Amino acid sequence: MAQATVTYNSILSELKERKFHPVYYLMGDEPYYIDQISNWIAENVLQPEERGFDQLTLFGSDVTASQIADMAKRYPMMAKYQVLIVKEAQNIKNTEPLEKYFKSPMPSTILVMCHKNGTVDGRKKEYVKAIQQNGVLFESKKLKDRDLPTFIEGFLKAKNCSIDPKSTQLIAEAVGADLSRLVGELDKVLLSLPENNRVVTPQVVEDQIGVSKDFNGYELRDAIVNRNVLKANQIVKYFDENPKAGSIYSFLPLLFNYFQNLMIAHYCPQKNSADRVAEWLEMKNAWFAKDYMTGMRNYSGMKVMQILSKIREIDAKSKGLDNPNTPPGELMKELIFFILH
Repeated sequence: MAQATVTYNSILSELKERKFHPVYYLMGDEPYYIDQISNWIAENVLQPEERGFDQLTLFGSDVTASQIADMAKRYPMMAKYQVLIVKEAQNIKNTEPLEKYFKSPMPSTILVMCHKNGTVDGRKKEYVKAIQQNGVLFESKKLKDRDLPTFIEGFLKAKNCSIDPKSTQLIAEAVGADLSRLVGELDKVLLSLPENNRVVTPQVVEDQIGVSKDFNGYELRDAIVNRNVLKANQIVKYFDENPKAGSIYSFLPLLFNYFQNLMIAHYCPQKNSADRVAEWLEMKNAWFAKDYMTGMRNYSGMKVMQILSKIREIDAKSKGLDNPNTPPGELMKELIFFILH
């Protein structure tokens, strides 16, 4: 497998075609993809009756590299393959024996190394080279916030379920980029849907995830984008009275991200084209650029720069800098007033 093409989907596609590699080194800061790949291998390569003889799960803190290499060199007893899954591989200290094994792995062994919360030391070039030449090296990266809607839509589509854009944004903003938690919430939503109506709506999101369909970060941003002063103040008032529903600490990053992208959009050479703006902002399609098209009409580049500066000021004050006693709710009102006037 050419390393340039190694993705989560390409690995799963090959696995499902039963095209196996002797080494899978799964590393990175997003545990979800590492778990999905290693779990698929654990549950599908061998038959249930074969696993007791030819499948073993180890932990990096309990074994040495030499022990892993020795076990990997054994022949399977009852099956075509022996499957070794090493969890917490980041805890293995001396990796030299593994490097030697990676250079000449057993074709009848499938060794899966699960290295979470980081990647292989960049100085171990021969170690990495050996994996790439004879196996699969995969880095599981954290999704960026802008990629969450695409993930949500793709996950639900694979389950024969559709979702509208507003509901997608509500879920993305309410749950965030922890994919394990996000998938758990999506599974909960799926279980709530009747078989004859597999559509996720804002009401479903409110009922199952607990985020209000009327008072949330998505609606606040929408009110600000469209300079709807009344609606924005209603939402801020709601959150001031219901702090468990949301706070300045969750909305500041949301607003900063929007206005930061809006500043970039102002520099787009063809900013009158939604397609070009979407491309400029590295978005999947023009639908996601509509808020920036509206924002450029409502906020000049100079105003956006002033807003970004104000958000930084309010952020500092919310953390107690040069602010002895102004509560978060008042700071949020101050920021919204500045943005909208």
